[in-house]
Amino acid sequence: MTSDAHAAAPSEREEGAAPRARAVALTDPTDERRRERKRERRSRRYRWDVKWSPYALIAPFFLFFIAFGLFPLLYTGWASLHRVELGTPTDMEWVGLRNFSRLIDDEFFWNALRNTFTIGLISTVPQLLMALGLAHLLNYRLRGSMFFRVAILTPYATSVAAATLVFVLMFSRTDHGMINWALGLVGIDAVDWQNGDWTAQLAVSSIVIWRWTGYNALIYLAAMQAIPNDLYESAALDGASRWQQFLHVTIPSLRPTILFTCVVSTIGATQLFGEPLLFSQGASPTGGSDHQFQTLGLYLYEQGWFNQHLGRSSAIAWTMFLILVLIGLVNWAISRRIRKSA
Repeated sequence: MTSDAHAAAPSEREEGAAPRARAVALTDPTDERRRERKRERRSRRYRWDVKWSPYALIAPFFLFFIAFGLFPLLYTGWASLHRVELGTPTDMEWVGLRNFSRLIDDEFFWNALRNTFTIGLISTVPQLLMALGLAHLLNYRLRGSMFFRVAILTPYATSVAAATLVFVLMFSRTDHGMINWALGLVGIDAVDWQNGDWTAQLAVSSIVIWRWTGYNALIYLAAMQAIPNDLYESAALDGASRWQQFLHVTIPSLRPTILFTCVVSTIGATQLFGEPLLFSQGASPTGGSDHQFQTLGLYLYEQGWFNQHLGRSSAIAWTMFLILVLIGLVNWAISRRIRKSA
């Protein structure tokens, strides 16, 4: 028994030593340092991923903006200080602010600016009023409300060329035009829409109204649905009619949204180009025989691509940009005043 126990003892010690040897091997300092370095690299990659991956995700936008937004803007500003022609864009002659000063004495520039203002006014005001009324109607529970919401957005999805060509046929100066045909039913003579001053601007404005009313109506509708129902319930308990609720609850709650749509519509009116270009005969950039509906966008196009004065057209482009900056500053001042009053 004793000899057997003594014989078994070494084997047990050997069996117990094997796990300890393996533990020592597992806790080898070299392997431990290797694993520590691996954990550090993994932790470093994780920190880099958390820190830099958002920038990598938004980098494509900034790359495209620099290539197609910032660079053309800066190059246009540089070209506006030179005399440069379309045929020789690399041959530049420094003229300083001469291209800008010439605009002050250019009657066609002031005519285009005046037309841009009047077309923008007679298209933006009715457009936003109609959009507000449509949104108010859609805000109530109607059967097939989703159909009406999609239907009023359809003109926005229609291309400018298709919409303008249809309106050209409608405003045809012959008796075959739908508008003149309707006027003839009530005893009014046919109107030469394209060659009149105000008639041409009204026709171009109607295209803008038709295309953008539904878009603004959906914006107003989204803002109306965010108004708490408690306000309407309180107004109803005070005896307010639906019209009074609209004036004293809906309109004040929509002031920031109305301001936003006014600014966006004004910016769009300043950049108006496709509608007046396609409305004129032969897609002429002159905006009619007497420039009666030539906008700043058309005048820029005429100077740069027809008269081939890239420097002068660049000055017009930067003038439009400065006008938009001024509109943005006015928007900021008004919105700041609204926030203070609220």
